[in-house]
Amino acid sequence: MVMFDTLNRHFLPNYGCDWIHAPNFERLSHKTVTFDNAWVGSMPCMPARRDLHTGRLGFLHRSWGPIEPFDDSLPEILKNNGVHTHLVTDHYHYFEEGGANYHTRYSTWEFNRGQEWDPWKGEVKDPEKPEFYPGAERQKNRQNWVNRKYMDKPEKQSIANTFDHGLEFMRTNSEEDNWFLQIETFDPHEPYFTHEKHKSLYPHEYEGKHIDWPEYRPVNETDRKAIEHVRYEYAADLSLCDEHLGRVLDLMDELNLWEDTMLIVCTDHGFLLSEHDWWGKNRMPLYNEIAHIPLFMWDPRCEIKEERRQSMVQFIDFSPTLLEYFEIEPPSNMMGKSLKGTLFSDTPVRETALFGVFGGQVNITDGRWMYMRGPVTPKNTPLFQYTLMPTHLAHTFDVEELQDIQLQEPFSFTKGCRTMKIASGPVHDSIQHVFGTLLFDLENDYEQSTPVEDESAEQRMKDLLVTEMRRCEAPQEQFQRLGLQ
Repeated sequence: MVMFDTLNRHFLPNYGCDWIHAPNFERLSHKTVTFDNAWVGSMPCMPARRDLHTGRLGFLHRSWGPIEPFDDSLPEILKNNGVHTHLVTDHYHYFEEGGANYHTRYSTWEFNRGQEWDPWKGEVKDPEKPEFYPGAERQKNRQNWVNRKYMDKPEKQSIANTFDHGLEFMRTNSEEDNWFLQIETFDPHEPYFTHEKHKSLYPHEYEGKHIDWPEYRPVNETDRKAIEHVRYEYAADLSLCDEHLGRVLDLMDELNLWEDTMLIVCTDHGFLLSEHDWWGKNRMPLYNEIAHIPLFMWDPRCEIKEERRQSMVQFIDFSPTLLEYFEIEPPSNMMGKSLKGTLFSDTPVRETALFGVFGGQVNITDGRWMYMRGPVTPKNTPLFQYTLMPTHLAHTFDVEELQDIQLQEPFSFTKGCRTMKIASGPVHDSIQHVFGTLLFDLENDYEQSTPVEDESAEQRMKDLLVTEMRRCEAPQEQFQRLGLQ
């Protein structure tokens, strides 16, 4: 599995983009099956990885956090059934408190340092930094500019080291059976840090202040060239990813791994790069640029390539797909479905895809309609987190958050364990209420430019939403905060 972070499918030639330099992604479509109807699950980074491990949606019960004691973990199941699992990554969120036990589920793992504000190199003196575009506060993070000094050439970047080590594993173990390799890079996640080698692919006029790290906010830039510049910076990062994807394809060719090795190329989610007048992925509605993701698969058992699939699939389907490939029965708690039939003959495995961010709109699509159900009160309450591992992204819950812990009776997937029930803090009293509830007709308005009012379609999608939320065992207050009871 080659997994990128924040890969926007609308920037890929495989999905119609005609100006991105990504020859290896184009080559990928000639080697694999391309999925046209793949969707996210829980958002963003570590919630998505929990979905990957467990094969079930987690965003209705908890936000960011580690694997829970009761979670079934894909790499651990494989490991316990004689399959060597190896993670190679530069995704530093694995090594913060909110993701601290995902990598230990693998048989072996390697971590390459330096992405974003990974606390890597220690320098007391402030680094030299360029003059930033107004409003680009995230770019002022000093650790990121310390880290960049140590990646002054493309071959020194953490993505290069990650693929180096991934290729080393492939070459070392190419003659062996029963292994699963996950090459996972943080790119093209912001900041869009690349060198002239990739920037030069996108010549354009821009002489303004530095901006390669958009904040998650509405677009307030009045200079159109600044907006275009950010998009070109993202494109350069995507081309960097394309180069390293090509190295995997080259080695698959050289070692003839196509004969007996499955390949999945995927991402956790996309990103808004000024579409809908937004930068980012979490605070705003999860439009198609975020939620509709690219996916490519090769299965040597059927040898199908250069074809496309229209059946709806979702991020949670990867776990049962891989377990089926290794002839292992998936745990009953997994909600995802094996994609073998879809890959072989476009057999549908689901009618809808449910997805969202904890505390945000809860979204469902059937491929034709997109329904985004928002909270009915400005305070976005009631809202609780259900966990035995109370951590946020980089730190445990504050003691103030833990003053009124309740115990929740077990859900079916907690295997008899009662969890903490913790009232969600003000971070979720956000702007979600402002967006309200939205309905889009994707068949006639894929760009989601104009919400529609269609009572019949909305009632149908609302019924589907309630059904899927109940199947996920969504806590009762989730229905209450969304006005569904």
